[in-house]
Amino acid sequence: MTITTIGLDADDTLWHNETIFRLSQKRFAELLADHAEEPVLMDRLAIIERRNLRLYGYGVKGFTLSMIETAMELCDGAAPPHIIREILAAGREMLSHPVEPLPGVEETVARLARDYRLILVTKGDLLDQERKLAASGLGEHFSGVEIVSEKDRSTYERVFSRHGTGPSEAVMVGNSMKSDVLPAIEAGAWGVHIPYHITWAHELADAPEGHPRYFSLSSIDELDNLIDHITSKS
Repeated sequence: MTITTIGLDADDTLWHNETIFRLSQKRFAELLADHAEEPVLMDRLAIIERRNLRLYGYGVKGFTLSMIETAMELCDGAAPPHIIREILAAGREMLSHPVEPLPGVEETVARLARDYRLILVTKGDLLDQERKLAASGLGEHFSGVEIVSEKDRSTYERVFSRHGTGPSEAVMVGNSMKSDVLPAIEAGAWGVHIPYHITWAHELADAPEGHPRYFSLSSIDELDNLIDHITSKS
């Protein structure tokens, strides 16, 4: 079998991301401790985030706006100014947070780039994702970068046809079963799941166990051998 193109997710596949969001959520819970218990606050924030995705999309800016909306709701429309200031400060800090590639990423990406077209396929805010890619030092290894509003079957059909030889000769690698694996397989690509130790609930989905184009790895270090395994099958 032929593999010409490898798609790689960014957040929590190439570098840490969800841990930064969790720290900001913890800070948010402390700010509003007098207004709601943490489980109630987190549940409300999650509902507002999901509701706002179609308006704000994915990323820090939409998350920050959702925190402000949650604070206003829990404070009956009169959130104290210092709480709004702190939420905005948390958002700015997230947007300037240092980028830390995950273990094995730099070496694996450099090796794979010698033999395959590497395409970064990620959701999120355009400016923030561009900043993180530049700060990661990985940008030179990618033949293409696609920062998309959603990852579905049509996304992968378009991306792998534009940058490669089509989905059937492509592999998509990421930490989200919902966004990186399932729709890529639906498009005809191989889907490789590399779990991160924490996952946003919105990205959870059941694995397609038994599907011939699905694989799960414990680390990106194992990706080279998996690609060799796929291409060696007759």
